[in-house]
Amino acid sequence: MHQGSGFLSTRQRRLAWLGFLLAALQAPVSAKLASDDSWLFSLCVALMVATVIIADDAARRRPADARSTD
Repeated sequence: MHQGSGFLSTRQRRLAWLGFLLAALQAPVSAKLASDDSWLFSLCVALMVATVIIADDAARRRPADARSTD
């Protein structure tokens, strides 16, 4: 059984992981240094990128011959 391919290329997937890690690491640093709640933006960006990575991973794990039921 063949696995399906995700919608991200290998390069895009690596950049998504890098973006996730940078945003996730920047949030606590911002929370420590800034007096306002602007660090929540970094947290939201990290969560959105993580959602894209998880969706791509799910698409890669789906068999290639599986079709959506839309």
